[in-house]
Amino acid sequence: MPEAYASHPDYGYDRDFRGYGEAGLPGLKWKNDAKIAVSFVINYEEGGERSVISGDGQSETNLRENAGPPRINERHYNAESEFEYGSRAGFWRLFRLFNKYEMKFTLYAVGQAVEQVPEVVTRCVETGHDVASHAYRWLEYHDFSIEKEKEWIKKCIESLKKLSGYAPKGWYYGRGSPHSRTLIPQVYEEMGEELVWASDTYADDIPYWIDRADEREKSNPSGCLMVPYSYDCNDFKFHSANGFRDPQSFYNHLKNAFDVLYAEGEEGSPKMMTIGLHNRIIGRPGRFKALQDFVKYISDKEGVWVATRTEIAECFREQYPYQKGTLAKAKAK
Repeated sequence: MPEAYASHPDYGYDRDFRGYGEAGLPGLKWKNDAKIAVSFVINYEEGGERSVISGDGQSETNLRENAGPPRINERHYNAESEFEYGSRAGFWRLFRLFNKYEMKFTLYAVGQAVEQVPEVVTRCVETGHDVASHAYRWLEYHDFSIEKEKEWIKKCIESLKKLSGYAPKGWYYGRGSPHSRTLIPQVYEEMGEELVWASDTYADDIPYWIDRADEREKSNPSGCLMVPYSYDCNDFKFHSANGFRDPQSFYNHLKNAFDVLYAEGEEGSPKMMTIGLHNRIIGRPGRFKALQDFVKYISDKEGVWVATRTEIAECFREQYPYQKGTLAKAKAK
């Protein structure tokens, strides 16, 4: 990374260890006074991963059933087929489940991936699910130049807008660069589009505002609303050394997290819960049953708002519009 970029004030953000503190955020209310907002996220990456035919010079090794060293400059048909399972079978299994329970999810759509099966986006739009950006390719972006990253952000926005009819309201990289937090809203502004939320953070149980580093001298800053994502309530941990060994462990973890947050909502401090899903992981039948059971469990509870991330962000923004220097300050009545 060039030193000029690494130290440039437009890309530097202070750490915040305090957050909302002991008192939390007084007064937050979800739709219909729900005790908890639940966000299901489906990561659609199949077709956007590394592969020789995409010009990457190697096969994908990340989040696979049978991980191993990459094949260099040759096709790895077995690896490719693991991803193809996600788009061919896994996604539609998830899609049917959430439609059955009339629960809306957010699709973290990798642009190149959904371009392979555009009906995925079409059906999400038709059934009221939220199409958000998971970047144009499912890659590491930390070594992209600023100019190249901006080009790829724009390319993804254009791709998803063409498929869905609207620019994605939210963005999650997962593997962004030190510049991404600034570049994403900048590109949206340059394109005349609205970024409602970003999710490259794991720092809280409810949304919060940040001041953008590139707006320090602006008289009318817009800030950026962060809607925290989750690595712990996430099926990718089936493929990590410190993760879930069996589907029942996944179910137990989700249920425990839900029960704790639900109880806090009953006590007057409502939170949000995010569940991260991947077509090729939780879409496998043996794991899918755990998700089925969890969806059934929360469907029988009172005061649960299953919402898209855009719905959660808009609910929060209505109560706490951006005010520079604050995580959230209630709108004057």
